[in-house]
Amino acid sequence: MLTTRRTFVEGALGMAAAAMASRQAAAEPATSSVQRHVGPNEKIHVAVIGFNGRGLSHIQGWLGNTGAELVALSDCDPGAEARAVKRFANVSRRPRFEKDFRTLLDDPSIDVVSIATPNHWHALMAIWAMQAGKDVYVEKPCSHNVEEGRVTTQWARKLGRMCQMGAQSRSMPGMRQAIDFIHAGGIGKVQVAHALCYKRRKSIGLVDTPAPVPAGLDFDLWAGPAPAVVPHRTRLHYDWHWNRLTGNGDLGNQNPHEIDKARWGLGKQTLPARVVSVGGRLGYRDSGDTANSQVTLFKWDDAIVISEVRGLELKTAPTIARQAGPVGVANIWWGSEGYVVTPNYNSGVAFDYDGKQLAAWKGGSDQLHYDNFLDAVRRRDRAVLHLDIEEGHLSSAMAHLGNVSWALGEKAALGERPKLTGSDPHVTETFAAFESHLRDNAVDVTETPFLIGREIVVDPVTERSSDPEANVLFSREYRKGFELPRV
Repeated sequence: MLTTRRTFVEGALGMAAAAMASRQAAAEPATSSVQRHVGPNEKIHVAVIGFNGRGLSHIQGWLGNTGAELVALSDCDPGAEARAVKRFANVSRRPRFEKDFRTLLDDPSIDVVSIATPNHWHALMAIWAMQAGKDVYVEKPCSHNVEEGRVTTQWARKLGRMCQMGAQSRSMPGMRQAIDFIHAGGIGKVQVAHALCYKRRKSIGLVDTPAPVPAGLDFDLWAGPAPAVVPHRTRLHYDWHWNRLTGNGDLGNQNPHEIDKARWGLGKQTLPARVVSVGGRLGYRDSGDTANSQVTLFKWDDAIVISEVRGLELKTAPTIARQAGPVGVANIWWGSEGYVVTPNYNSGVAFDYDGKQLAAWKGGSDQLHYDNFLDAVRRRDRAVLHLDIEEGHLSSAMAHLGNVSWALGEKAALGERPKLTGSDPHVTETFAAFESHLRDNAVDVTETPFLIGREIVVDPVTERSSDPEANVLFSREYRKGFELPRV
């Protein structure tokens, strides 16, 4: 699975014609209008798909809502069932287990499907579930590429399904109050937001042999729309995040949380007009092919989001938000009269530029996001959702745009910057700090290349680019039997 930029892009271009033919040849799948009527005192029946990792939190979230009943679990790795059993110690009826999730889609008694699989399955599984009459809660990112999120949104609208993306900050009172403060003008006019992901990611190792496949795992089903070729790495699970065929790096793993909040605070309801990303898989050679250190700029005519991913060790604690202290996975909004910092998912604090604290907020838990979704399901009103699929699509697609820019990048010397950097002080300070961080980690760009990505120009209406190479990477080739059904 080790892929150079050139072979990746050439391979994608070579597959474009085949992908287009696949789209035209695939008949639109049959849809179902069947949906069980849930009475006001009746429990909503939930099935969780994928629970080797994040899905365990999904299980807890549905068990934590008295109006829901967890009736089924599915994972193509049967070993996941044993790892989840302890969660049901106090449950009166243990959910049934199915290795093939498609069995659950055929069950009319299931109302909701909760998806926590690898990223490459998110959109297709959500669409199939909605076509089968289910409402859907899907983990971030809600898509593996730009096109998938829009297609998923179109199906949700066509079928009248509730579909929420799992970025739980949206339901935290502390976060919602911070965003309300920004929207009310609490720090003046806000045109710059900073999405930070300072999260150490160690090397996954470099091997030239296929990953060991867990006993009993159905690899064909695990691969789904991706090529059914066992990747070369030390383990199959989790490290899929760092391979482009199944994951999206931390820009599309952790940072959709922060990108979503950044865009939310700015009030932007379209994709940005320009995107550029710089960085690389720096500081070590391994079986991953996504960036571990990356700065991405998303620019509208009147606003900019700065996304920064640092996967190497932090030698010094970053204090870019002054009085707010060290930050890690966080957000900052810079206004004309002050700034707001949210250092986690459920709290925030505002300061003016003299250091005076203006306001502070705190409160919330993951449970509230699950509860919000079930409230919308009962009321059959997507306006109730705190993170409807369209909002989730925009935030996920921003991450994908950054990865497209980086994939089309060219090697550069550390210190070189894209033209889109401009003169905004927050942007220039971010690049200076990022470059200093790489030097602190003794990154040698002759050993692990540093790329300056291609600037991608996006039409926010069509969500397409004028760059044909970029447009190819806005989608993917789908394996036969796992094609993306377009509306």
